[in-house]
Amino acid sequence: MSDAFTVLWTHDTCRALRKAGRVGERPPVAFSGVHSSLPAWTGVCAGDEVYALHVNRREVFVVSRMRVIDVERGDCCGAAPATWEGPAYPGQGDWSMLGAEGCGAGAVHVDATPVRFDAAIPGELLARLTWRNRRGRTRALKYVVDGRLENSVSLHGFYRLTPEAADELAAVGSPAG
Repeated sequence: MSDAFTVLWTHDTCRALRKAGRVGERPPVAFSGVHSSLPAWTGVCAGDEVYALHVNRREVFVVSRMRVIDVERGDCCGAAPATWEGPAYPGQGDWSMLGAEGCGAGAVHVDATPVRFDAAIPGELLARLTWRNRRGRTRALKYVVDGRLENSVSLHGFYRLTPEAADELAAVGSPAG
């Protein structure tokens, strides 16, 4: 059975997506990292879904829903750099803002919905969303007040959704959503 996760895309990442004209395009790749500069996509497998979220003015948006294809460096990524000075993923330059140059970045190939910034998660759903850790303990999103997110700290990272939350989030993240 596949799992679903969330990852927070920062203002810098989303600004870079807009500036590069990637709104409406489907990212073919995202990046995981071993350093705090990138979220580590720990536990993700082919077939899992990842919801890229963005917080803007206390609202949370589903920017893209990505189904993981694989977590291996593919031919599309280009040759690995010969020295530390070379680009890590020269074949993915169009999507480098998703973390290609992050410390210890690893490519995660995805089949994604188009990047968008208009799919807000309704406040009542925001208050119900839950995540679970590897031991099965669940937690809700902290700092939700009157359907708005006062502090995004509990979204920073890469977290596994409960199946119920994943089902509800799927409706928000769908292209027609």
